[in-house]
Amino acid sequence: MLVHANRHFQQGIESLCLDPNRIPKLSDVNRFLGPLTGFQAKAVSGYIPSFLFFDCLRNRQFPTTVTIRRLDKLDYLPEPDIFHDVAGHVPMHTDKHFAETLVRFGECAHTAAEIVSGIRDEKERVRTLTRIIKAMARFFWFTIEFGLMGSPDGLRAYGSGLLSSYGEIEHAIVSPDVQRYPIELEWAVNQAFEIDHYQPLLFIVDSFDHLFSLVDRLEKWMKDGKLSNVAPGEPVVIEQDLKSFLQLA
Repeated sequence: MLVHANRHFQQGIESLCLDPNRIPKLSDVNRFLGPLTGFQAKAVSGYIPSFLFFDCLRNRQFPTTVTIRRLDKLDYLPEPDIFHDVAGHVPMHTDKHFAETLVRFGECAHTAAEIVSGIRDEKERVRTLTRIIKAMARFFWFTIEFGLMGSPDGLRAYGSGLLSSYGEIEHAIVSPDVQRYPIELEWAVNQAFEIDHYQPLLFIVDSFDHLFSLVDRLEKWMKDGKLSNVAPGEPVVIEQDLKSFLQLA
């Protein structure tokens, strides 16, 4: 798996000093992670609403699921678990540039809440917020979860959904069934996705500086109203996610 992972992930694995023979304790993870970027893994038992998730990123906390997948689901699991979060996400949080990108992405959630707070018509407020959340979720999916990055040695994975699946990471890099394109923001925020199978379409960034600039542009598009009419389709935005934003609006 590591041969297909980006160098920042490989360095992160070493920095965290994870014991491969046991399920990690978040206190041990945070002891090594905190001094590097200020991030902390925050234990959660399952789903948390979208705004709360993004707000955690803004505050350098990553909601980390403490349940573990069954042995027969080792290769692929649609829902996050501690293996996905600690083995996939957390090593990336040791990189300062990537960590700053997560914080910047978390700030976008506050921007979204501010935007919809200025919309008086309730139906229009909900419609606009639904599209913005959908766009943010798609961007997060195609970058933080399933992103690829160019390198002098070829394509490497930095997305945690790939890094935590020894089957999909190889499939993502070498399979002829996968379409791989340089990321275009307009395409990413309008592209629906499904979570229950290997991904057939992946996007490539040049660097974490490139990724950070994309988050900046995502927020600008949000302010300019360009995310208020993104294409319908997956993912579904549920009521709890809407309420988590609207309570601040």
